[in-house]
Amino acid sequence: MEPARTYPAWRDDVRLLVVDPAAGATRALRELRTGALPSLLAPGDLLVVNDAATLPASLLGRDEAGNAVEARLIGAGRDGNFQAVLFGAGDWHLRTEDRPPPAPASLATGARLFFGEGEGELVAVVGKSRPPSPRLVELAFELAGDALWGALYRAGRPVSYSYLTEALPLWAVQTVYAARPWAFEMPSAGRSLSWEILLGLRRRGVGWASLTHGAGLSATGDPAIDAALPLPERFEIPAATIAAIGDTHARGGRVVAVGTTVVRALEGSSAATGAPRAGVGETDLHIDAGYRPRVTDGIFTGIHATPETHFALLGAFAPRDLLVAALAAAEAGGFLSHELGDAMLILPGALAPRGPSIG
Repeated sequence: MEPARTYPAWRDDVRLLVVDPAAGATRALRELRTGALPSLLAPGDLLVVNDAATLPASLLGRDEAGNAVEARLIGAGRDGNFQAVLFGAGDWHLRTEDRPPPAPASLATGARLFFGEGEGELVAVVGKSRPPSPRLVELAFELAGDALWGALYRAGRPVSYSYLTEALPLWAVQTVYAARPWAFEMPSAGRSLSWEILLGLRRRGVGWASLTHGAGLSATGDPAIDAALPLPERFEIPAATIAAIGDTHARGGRVVAVGTTVVRALEGSSAATGAPRAGVGETDLHIDAGYRPRVTDGIFTGIHATPETHFALLGAFAPRDLLVAALAAAEAGGFLSHELGDAMLILPGALAPRGPSIG
């Protein structure tokens, strides 16, 4: 399937493939545009989004010996340090799997790495590596607080991949409702949700709630790391979101997650008790076809190919044969994949006749 190589001129100008597992085999798929989303949900349903803003998580620099290095931040610890994947020479123009590993000097515990130039230079000290790869390291920056964030935004760029025609500007990898800078890659499912679509949902009587999830990298080119993705990621769920979910289910409404990160946060939060809880947490939950969601009834997401972990997660919402048929239809129809591509809604009853909206 062809990837989207740049962002659309209009945020919501993307195609939408609707997958309704409750419909008959011949009626389970329909191609629309994302602007039709409000008509596919019912009054009393609830949309839950990830409001994490996307960080400039790619840092190009060098080690003390002058060896080129790129650090792609992948997670944040409560101690103020970051987890990062280190690359050798090159940049986003090369496929991640073709990038050389960093020089041994860059990986040594205690090594100092330098990002940016002049007064804006950002220095990090390499900590111990973490399983499953020596390239997955802890970085301790020599700045802290506001000074660190200012330097990070000066030195960093959004993570970009080789299928793109240009490096992504930071504004292009934000949702319209982005808040705290927690995401290391864009929570891309929500990128196509314009204010016009959100207003249409409100007029329809569809509820709205948010959480914050620190989305990590989707690919590193290191087979050991990629096989382990997604790595544990932190989240925070407000009490108001938990209340909205409870009210929605009590009324017979459906909870629709915008993106795999929202599914992981809500389902990860409910893993211990069977119900999601408000507060800060971390999830290492891997969701696939064998998982039965406790909280989420459907998902609005991107177009994900079968080898991806994101595709495995979609198996919790629809049978594999239906998902494979959906991908085949998307490919035949020229749908675009990856973070700037087209969208998919998987929701039982999405293609059923709808009553009038509220308001």
